[in-house]
Amino acid sequence: MYSIVKYSPEYYSQWNAFVEASKNGTFLFHRDFMEYHSDRFEDFSLLIFEGAKLLAVLPANKVGDEVHSHGGLTYGGLVYNDKVKLAQVIRILRALLKYLHDAGFLKLYVKIIPPIYHKIPAQEIDYALFVAGAALIKKDSLSVYDPTTGTTFSKDRKQCINRGIKNNLKIVEEPEFDLFWNTVLIPNLKNKHGVMPVHSAGEITLLHSRFPENIRQFNLYHEGKIVAGTTIFVTDMVAHPQYISGNADKNKLGSLDYLYHYFITEIFRDKRYFDFGPSNLEHGKKLNENLVFWKESFGARTVTQDFYEVETKNYKLLDKVLF
Repeated sequence: MYSIVKYSPEYYSQWNAFVEASKNGTFLFHRDFMEYHSDRFEDFSLLIFEGAKLLAVLPANKVGDEVHSHGGLTYGGLVYNDKVKLAQVIRILRALLKYLHDAGFLKLYVKIIPPIYHKIPAQEIDYALFVAGAALIKKDSLSVYDPTTGTTFSKDRKQCINRGIKNNLKIVEEPEFDLFWNTVLIPNLKNKHGVMPVHSAGEITLLHSRFPENIRQFNLYHEGKIVAGTTIFVTDMVAHPQYISGNADKNKLGSLDYLYHYFITEIFRDKRYFDFGPSNLEHGKKLNENLVFWKESFGARTVTQDFYEVETKNYKLLDKVLF
């Protein structure tokens, strides 16, 4: 028999220890990461127990009569340990949907954790959502480099990397984020897209102080002046550039290509995957062809991330799955 409990601070240590030991969790689900923007989201994270044993957690927030696997995170859904198997996840999802239905919620939205972030295979929730009649409402295509495949950089990328070498570009890992944010990232995002970074410089600095091994800043200098930079999120399996931007001379200098070459071949060469991220708009229905071509010229190939909507009343469908 499962019991479901809404997260409260008394579960802080148990939650974090469970995420750390899980087969599909990352530092994004640590309470110290989730709560940096607690003023923007009404937390509705849940813990699922069998007796006294914690089986799964759901990082989530609520919006009206809907629950979202947390709106402030890139990915989410059920996080579980390596002892939990498929039939159990189906039963857990059934209990979760019934709990939400009984509490008056109409829908649950789940943004699946891409499989490259799993420490061991953990796509049980994908199947459970399918048999629960979940609707696929968005699909992003992530460009992912896998060093074990033997794919090589294209001729154009090699030329740009050599340009960076000839221009004596210097990469420095920095403890501060303000220089990159204020000199490169914010001006570029404002001029090109009319937006601001999701994280302010203060927020990313705070998160870095909490997760110094997982959030790292690299700036690129030419003749002593910053010309580009990247903020990297690092998990057990993946290195992912959360932010990357260069000044107007990035093509002339070869700055971004030089940065990525350094990450893939040097600093993060021991990571299982390098995730360039998506190149999509309009819930995945539009693809930036030039951007994805650039990523693929490093040898990256496609992994997809699915986003689901499921009605809580569908918990009844899960009674007919197992036989």
